[in-house]
Amino acid sequence: MKILNFGSLNIDVVYQVNNFVRAGETISSTKREIFPGGKGLNQSIALSKAGGKEVYHAGGIGIADGIFLKDILKSNGVKVDFVRELEGASGHAIIQVNEKGNNCIILFSGANSMQDEPFIDEVLSSFKEGDYLVVQNEINNLSLIIEKAHKKKMVIFLNPSPFNEVINSINLNYIDYFILNEIEATDMCECENLETKDLIMTLKNKFPFSKFVLTLGKDGVIYFDKQVTYSHGIYDVPVVDTTAAGDTFSGYFISSLSNGIKIEEALRLASIASSLAVSKKGAAISIPTINEVREAKLKPIRK
Repeated sequence: MKILNFGSLNIDVVYQVNNFVRAGETISSTKREIFPGGKGLNQSIALSKAGGKEVYHAGGIGIADGIFLKDILKSNGVKVDFVRELEGASGHAIIQVNEKGNNCIILFSGANSMQDEPFIDEVLSSFKEGDYLVVQNEINNLSLIIEKAHKKKMVIFLNPSPFNEVINSINLNYIDYFILNEIEATDMCECENLETKDLIMTLKNKFPFSKFVLTLGKDGVIYFDKQVTYSHGIYDVPVVDTTAAGDTFSGYFISSLSNGIKIEEALRLASIASSLAVSKKGAAISIPTINEVREAKLKPIRK
């Protein structure tokens, strides 16, 4: 089985700040660092580090500024046959990280918005029924990619982030697995102020043939489909930078499934991996290896 991540490749410019900047305000940062990033790149590295056997990344980078993004994918075991070098700038993100380790992000799409139909067809021609497709919402032509992958009977995982009008343009009935947080789930339901149990029931009714992984922050994570529900808590770790937490979780969960690991264990491994990731600075560089996850001695936070 192959895993194809058709996703973004970004240059992350990270500013350490005491507090997030407000409208009309000018602030000073205490530190500036540059990292490889993008939800696509982060998830591909997590997929590979978690033990994915054939992880491919498809997407675009700017030839002038993004070659190192391709190099870091290769160095982490990701196959880059479908990473195109394009004229113009790579995608990039401006990230503020505050004293509590929380972040806010501004994205510029750059080469991430240059996925055309001939390229999509070229990429998907190398994959078949049962292969995994992993997508987020940081590249263009997402609906077309999903439609073509569905026709090939690939297993489609969608992380609907950022949630905007693009997500509503997709035939979401084509999605096999949604990996999302409470805000994204609320947007998908087109409802507000639902308790978690009601949110889950609404998603089940709206998408009865899909499977869901709903992350709940300090309350852990819940997996559910029309037949079963599993949950897992979080671990006690120092929070340094949450930038890659969700991407690490997604990559580990999906890779675990591809290796035949049961849902409960996939949730556990993904939860440990994301906990280790938030205890380090940066995005891609904070993602742990599967050996680090297996050897970690973390204390669960009990409710």
